[in-house]
Amino acid sequence: MNKNVSPIKQTNRLIWIDAARGFAVFGIFIVNIGAFSAPYFLYGGAEQAWSSSMDLITQAIIDIFFQASFYTLFSLLFGFGFQIMKERLIAREADIYAFLIRRLFILIGFGMIHAFFIWYGDILLSYGLIGLLLLLFLQVKEKTLILWGVILLGGSAGLVTLMLYPFRDYLDIYDGVAIRQAFQHYQSSDLIMIWSQNYNDWVYSNGGISYLLLGTTLLPLFLFGMYVAKKRWLHKPMENEPLLIRLWIISFVLFAVIKAGPYIFGNPLWFSYIQDNIGGAASALFYIFSITLLAQKEIGKKLIQPFIWVGRMALTNYIMQSVISFILFYGIGAGLYGSIRPITGVVIAIIVFSIQVLFSKWWFSRYLFGPLEWIWRSLTYRKRQPFRQMEK
Repeated sequence: MNKNVSPIKQTNRLIWIDAARGFAVFGIFIVNIGAFSAPYFLYGGAEQAWSSSMDLITQAIIDIFFQASFYTLFSLLFGFGFQIMKERLIAREADIYAFLIRRLFILIGFGMIHAFFIWYGDILLSYGLIGLLLLLFLQVKEKTLILWGVILLGGSAGLVTLMLYPFRDYLDIYDGVAIRQAFQHYQSSDLIMIWSQNYNDWVYSNGGISYLLLGTTLLPLFLFGMYVAKKRWLHKPMENEPLLIRLWIISFVLFAVIKAGPYIFGNPLWFSYIQDNIGGAASALFYIFSITLLAQKEIGKKLIQPFIWVGRMALTNYIMQSVISFILFYGIGAGLYGSIRPITGVVIAIIVFSIQVLFSKWWFSRYLFGPLEWIWRSLTYRKRQPFRQMEK
């Protein structure tokens, strides 16, 4: 059995997948900065706190084009990468299950540090835990992947919506006590108090059946990503261009109807689960097909290049965004928590991401992997990986 397993070579990378990953990092930050800077995402009250026309327009744009569109994109790419790694392990006759389990548990470790010491909204812990379920699907047929994905996502979205509809007049959440407590704790310069509030928020957002529901939304997206990788549509886009254009059109129509369409009817809360999960999956597919097709043109390659740099060190950039937000918004740093409006958050996110583009470009002129990617890879492969460019 060949144990000489190593990371994918840069010359074999699908640059449009890196670009899609970088684009996901940007979109996730646009959404996350609103939840990082105020308690309204969890406990309600956004309409009262942010009631100007600019606030409402900004929130609507974020909701349609960003909310639930980019963690879904990241999830599709997670499943895509999982399948690619499985194929490489088979080609090298490595122990697939031992390798992937080790990789997922390291990701869980990153997630626990991020979730409990930096930000309650972490997704890495969920990816690692729910990713373990992908091990059950490593040997199944393509049709099985798509069937399970449709059943899980469609079934959960439909069931939750049917449960929400009878209570549609009582879905507005406003917890004034929790909001005041969040302000008090996050604006404090006491690190223990900040961590305590962060833990409370994590329990609130992940307690009860929340993780079960998360499993029925993340797992099918992982499966869809594995399916796309198995079909190899994105490996040679020019050969599959007619199919990709058809899929691009279909995903755009679903994106427009399910994600944006509800605004014609007042954007009802009872429909939000379908809007976010079905519409979000459609928008994620639209984005990934758009980037893939764009990357086949010379001008397109230039347009997506900034996202490629960020996407190659997506883990580092994702956590870096949280560290920067921790410093900006909490009392132990600049203390901006609760003091910025949605449009200001968007501007901050764009500025920070632009800096990350420049930093990532500079980094890859000197190093082979992002710092956290290098740690993850070295632990996964159980040996120190090359780090500097001259170590190739």
